[in-house]
Amino acid sequence: MRRATVLGLALLVWCAALLDAQQTSVRMPIEVLHVRGPIYMLAGAGGNVTVSAGPDGVLMVDTGLAQHADAVLTAVRDLQKRLAGNGLPEWRWGAETRSTLPAMLSPDAPPKPIRYVINTHAHADHTGGNLTLASAGQTLTGGNVAGNIRDAGTGASVIAHENVLNRMSTVDEGVPAAPFRAQPTDTYHTARLNLSHFFNGEGVQIINEPSAHTDGDSIVVFRYSDVIATGDVFVQTSYPVIDVARGGSIDGVIAALNHILSLSVPEFRTEGGTMIVPGHGRLSDSADVAYYRDMVTIIRDRVQDSIAKGLTLEQVKAARPTRDYDPRFGAATGPWTTEMFVEAVYRSLKSNGSK
Repeated sequence: MRRATVLGLALLVWCAALLDAQQTSVRMPIEVLHVRGPIYMLAGAGGNVTVSAGPDGVLMVDTGLAQHADAVLTAVRDLQKRLAGNGLPEWRWGAETRSTLPAMLSPDAPPKPIRYVINTHAHADHTGGNLTLASAGQTLTGGNVAGNIRDAGTGASVIAHENVLNRMSTVDEGVPAAPFRAQPTDTYHTARLNLSHFFNGEGVQIINEPSAHTDGDSIVVFRYSDVIATGDVFVQTSYPVIDVARGGSIDGVIAALNHILSLSVPEFRTEGGTMIVPGHGRLSDSADVAYYRDMVTIIRDRVQDSIAKGLTLEQVKAARPTRDYDPRFGAATGPWTTEMFVEAVYRSLKSNGSK
């Protein structure tokens, strides 16, 4: 129990270190990378932010750190203006503009606002900007309720797995509750949630990855663009951060990586094809995920074999089960070290009954 508490505190230190590290770059511009179709990746805000921008408005996957929220909002608004000003054909119609008055298609019509924010999990480097970005948006609807839902409060809908709301609405492992307007407004508890309508010309699926990075992870699939936003179940900058205190597990991470691969189609010899926006690091494809999956699986199997042989945690650390991959993903110091990763894998396997 004491060891688990220490690991939980280490995760808090990791989150705090991310905040401190990002403070030094608070004035740096947000990098906007076009992925495919209406999908863009925003880097430099903490965790990567995925944006769908088009005639139906803006959908965001994660919002980065709180101190970068204004910069992210500026980047989104600049992106909308640039797209609308270019008169691109795909900007001229969407699910909600096909049957509206021709005046709605005028190039002078203002772009629709941020409509949806989807959180992949509860950590502050992915939800810290919720308050600013959701408040800058609007919830729109149709049918019996016209226009903006004024009595529901202004702002975009914030969608996440219900465990994210549970984490963000209470004091969680020493982290205070998020402001009410930063918390999810819509949650799901099933295996997946489909957005109820096409958005910017495509279907959007939110898929739960149980007990992976945390107990509330989601990946988001943009079906026509063939882009997957993974949150922190897949990163390119470190070994997986497994938040054992918040329900994460090494087996859940591997299952999530395998699921991402099952949803991905390579263009040629595992390169290209489905584009994958990781929680941190560069834009990727299925080859990157496959390499990462193989690496994580090999390390898991080594630790599992050591546990079966009766080795203690300190003996497992001394055996260096990550040695082949440390030059690429390891860190001796910093917010998430190699030693912390090995301990998280060990604790996760022990809690799942490995012997």
